[in-house]
Amino acid sequence: MARESLITHDGLEKLKEELEYLQTEKRREVAERIKEAREFGDIAENAEYDDAKNEQAMLEQRIAYLEERLRRATVVEEKDVDTDAVSVGVKVHVKDQKSGESRKFQVVGSAEADPIEDKLSNESPIGSALMGHKKGDVVTIDVPRGPKKKLKITKIEPA
Repeated sequence: MARESLITHDGLEKLKEELEYLQTEKRREVAERIKEAREFGDIAENAEYDDAKNEQAMLEQRIAYLEERLRRATVVEEKDVDTDAVSVGVKVHVKDQKSGESRKFQVVGSAEADPIEDKLSNESPIGSALMGHKKGDVVTIDVPRGPKKKLKITKIEPA
């Protein structure tokens, strides 16, 4: 059984936009590539045709993946986000107790996690460790490589 996936309104809209693009424009582009490749003759030895069919298979796989994500998505309502404790939909400010470095993360569902944009999944090592903790708490986090991190939560605000 598939598990539910928490997602913000922004994340939901991005998934819907990507799905719409893939189902319309991208499908047409790939179908046109297949049509053009067929015109090159024998499809048994046609690299362009094979490439286009592979692209079509990957496209359909991505569409199915996005449809499944949307089916399982539970939208986190902004008005329901509690800033007393870390939860999906908040921005949390933390300070590394060893280095003194301060960072700010938005806690999101796994469908919209993007570490480059400081959007951490509630299922990631740091995100899951912070979940439920309050301002002033020092949280010890097991990281995949290196020593454990100790982060102090300095602020929790709506995202």
